[in-house]
This record gives sequence, C-alpha cells and structure tokens, in this order.
Amino acid sequence: MSGELNIRQAGVDDGEIITRFNAAMALESEGISLDRVTLRAGVDAALADDAKAFYLLAEADGNPVGQLMVTTEWSDWRNGWIWWIQSVYVKPEARRQGVYTGLYGRLTEMANARGDIRGMRLYVMRENWPAKRTYEALGMSHSHYDLYETEL
Repeated sequence: MSGELNIRQAGVDDGEIITRFNAAMALESEGISLDRVTLRAGVDAALADDAKAFYLLAEADGNPVGQLMVTTEWSDWRNGWIWWIQSVYVKPEARRQGVYTGLYGRLTEMANARGDIRGMRLYVMRENWPAKRTYEALGMSHSHYDLYETEL
C-alpha cells in the first residue's frame, strides 16, 4: 500500500465494496460463504439508515483497503451510547500498515466529538490472535463478559 490513508464515512454508493469486504471477511474468519443477495440487502439497509449502523471506509490512493461498521447500544448505567465495532476488514495486502489504526483513530475522534459515547466494544473470534494484538495495542482490553446468542 502506498500513499496517504483517507478515512471517510461510507455512503449509499459504497454498497458493492462493503458487500465484497464483508463476504471476504466471513469466508476468511469463519469459513462461511454468505448469501450475497441477503448480504447486499443488509448493507444497503444500513447505508440508507444511520439508526441501523454506519460504516467507515479506509482508502489508499483512492482505492478502498479497509472498513468497519458501527452499531449502537444504549447504556442506562452510563446514560450514553456504546458503539459496537463490527464487520472489520482490511485487504490482506494492506494489513500491518496502519489501516485499522486509522479507522479506529477516526472513530475515536468521532466518539469524542459527540460527547455522548461512553465506550466502544467489539467481539473477535477466539483464535484471531493478530486482531486481538492489534486491538490491545490500541488500548482496548479484554472484557470480563462472555457472549451468548440465539439465532432466529
């Protein structure tokens, strides 16, 4: 990767690249081939409605190289919002070059500017040690919570 990294909020015209990045991330991290029609519809729904989520895209030389998505959770304990970082993906050839650091830094700036964001969280596959090291290097710490889920 060469050139300056540009971090911007994704818009409705970015649905195809986000869909491609999400499909690549799911295949790489979980061995899952996502249904592209459903995935694209989900991405488009989020891009059309900030209440669902928003995406940040990282670009180098005008080409997308990484992304993250943010969803929100209200915390009554903290009287503010928790931002959940999801759908993190950096193209393999752009890894270890500061792409996620740039995305996370921009997100932190946005959270601080708002004033009502009380924390940022994410979940990561148990064996994804490179990602865990990256998150820890940026000051995130392992939570004392375990994640449980029910798929419907």
